[in-house]
Amino acid sequence: MKEKTLKDLSWFALGILCGALAASAIFAVSSGGSNGNSGGKNSPKRVLKLAHGLESTHPVHLGMLKLKEIAEKLSDGKLSIDIYSGGALGSEIKCTEQVRSGALDMAKNSSSPLSVHVPELGALAMPYLFRNSEHYWRVLDSKIGKDLLKSMEKNGFVGLCFYDAGARCFYTVNKPVEKPSDLAGMKIRVMNSRPDIALIKALGAAPTVISAGETYTSLAQGVVDGAENNIPTYLASAHCEVAKFFTLDEHTRIPDVLFIGLNTWRSLSEKEREILLRAAEESSKYQRELWREKTKEAKAELERKGVKFIVPKESFEPAASSVYKDCTSPEINAIISKIRAVK
Repeated sequence: MKEKTLKDLSWFALGILCGALAASAIFAVSSGGSNGNSGGKNSPKRVLKLAHGLESTHPVHLGMLKLKEIAEKLSDGKLSIDIYSGGALGSEIKCTEQVRSGALDMAKNSSSPLSVHVPELGALAMPYLFRNSEHYWRVLDSKIGKDLLKSMEKNGFVGLCFYDAGARCFYTVNKPVEKPSDLAGMKIRVMNSRPDIALIKALGAAPTVISAGETYTSLAQGVVDGAENNIPTYLASAHCEVAKFFTLDEHTRIPDVLFIGLNTWRSLSEKEREILLRAAEESSKYQRELWREKTKEAKAELERKGVKFIVPKESFEPAASSVYKDCTSPEINAIISKIRAVK
């Protein structure tokens, strides 16, 4: 009788142990033990991965740090963003593809190469489209900008906000560019964008598509004679070390776009979506102010480094007319007309 009682107690203890293990497993799953989530004390924590190709000192990256800060604050730490800078997860083109496939949650890319996936964004890459920085932001903050972000959804992305990428200008290694004819015969690094390529051709130069991460080496080794970008990126990427002539032609103002994969977006709760949108909007406003400050600081630093800033002796704009003929469609022309109508 005693032996039977001991046996019954053993089975009873084993049952308690199995039940405890099962309960522990259920809690781990409900607390986000997989798919990038980690359990908190009482509720799950959602962690999104965001990647881009810029340096960690770049104003756009600093804008993303503000995004992370705001998202974590608004969610009481339940929504967080891990940011991978400097091409740690691949070029921005590859990151865009990863977001589209679902291998990555979020990314940043210039609206110009993004137009390969979202043709409407190509309107923003047209040369001499924006009158100045103020006009640029009036457009991007308007219904026009919101509609452009929304147009990304049919291609597997959800556009969250625009970040300031300043005015793009030419910089060269061996000689200054004071007028369009000075570019004749030069090999100029450009993004993989039809309008960008067409503009370089219209100016008599040879467009060469090279990733951002390979541009420094290409300039240093003479693969290209020059490139084009904004002032803070020119400094942060150290291109100023090998290309000392910077021409202030301001041919384009092409914004960066922060976006999230549609599948990731759909997996978020309504509250998480609201938090992310609000954090993106606030980070955009913070970043554009930071951009103004950093541009001034960068220009002063570049002058100390011996960079020669050149004010063009002739307008580059007349040569751009052919780009509008070759790189637009009725849909793009309609967007351009709306942009030009903004006062």
